[in-house]
Amino acid sequence: LKSRESKKPLPEFGAGKSYPRPLPNQEEYVVEFDGPNDPLHPQNWPIRKNSIFSAATTVVSRYFQVSTEVGILGLSLYVLGFATGPIIWAPLSELKGRKLPLVLGMFGFSIFQLGVATGKDLQTVLLCRFFGGLFGASPLAIVAAVFSDMFDNKTRGLAITVFSMTVFSGPLLAPFIGGFIIESYLGWRWTEYLVAIMGFLSFGLDLLFLEETYPPVVLIQKASELRRRTLNWGIHAKQEEIEVDFRELLSKNFSRPLRILFTEPIVLLLSIYMSFIYGLLYLFLTAYPIVFQQIHGFSPGVGGLPYF
Repeated sequence: LKSRESKKPLPEFGAGKSYPRPLPNQEEYVVEFDGPNDPLHPQNWPIRKNSIFSAATTVVSRYFQVSTEVGILGLSLYVLGFATGPIIWAPLSELKGRKLPLVLGMFGFSIFQLGVATGKDLQTVLLCRFFGGLFGASPLAIVAAVFSDMFDNKTRGLAITVFSMTVFSGPLLAPFIGGFIIESYLGWRWTEYLVAIMGFLSFGLDLLFLEETYPPVVLIQKASELRRRTLNWGIHAKQEEIEVDFRELLSKNFSRPLRILFTEPIVLLLSIYMSFIYGLLYLFLTAYPIVFQQIHGFSPGVGGLPYF
């Protein structure tokens, strides 16, 4: 990225002062990491440092007096939000770092889960499901990049594998949990209250304990501390030289994933394949309740056990 060039005339410096001379060598004032073993680099940090709704689709359909096909839209729009969210969150993480989109994503996800839980009509439920998926896509789009920041090539694969296992095992564990919640006195709304509570817990933990891992933003924090302690206001990080207006943000950052998707054959083919696999997974989530509950007469809780 490059700083945008302003076409406006340069304003007066103020108080009758003329502009100071440029820095002798600007590169000498740019903060960098102190070699590959710099403890500030995320890769050198110490190691210490929602499909549950699918079980409620038939119940929601009966509650709002709509067909099962319309009730399944709650799951379909959630997945559509998953597909839309990365277009926003991934470029934002490259501009503002990883923590901000993760915190915003968890907060927005939790808010819209409450919207689903308290929705008085089907339109509210469906809209909140879409936006819940859009905000919930933030971790899916960014966590792999966080691992790339923190782990080198030797350990990155293991970290991403463990994360991927949780991503794909969660949708298979949640339906039977949601089924037993529906059978209890809590009802279908608590499938969303429970998710919202977990979302707010994650939001609080991220807000308090998650540290920034994107190296350019880490250098911004380092430069800020050095300016404060040395009173040398010329010290800065390369990322601080970037100024992006809204038009440039749309044309270069948010449209770039779409350009790569449609112009790179390998990316396009892998995306089609992964879309098919992911769609097949969620097709099972919608088909199992119909097969085992409506045809075989299983209860919602027991009808979710075949996901194992």
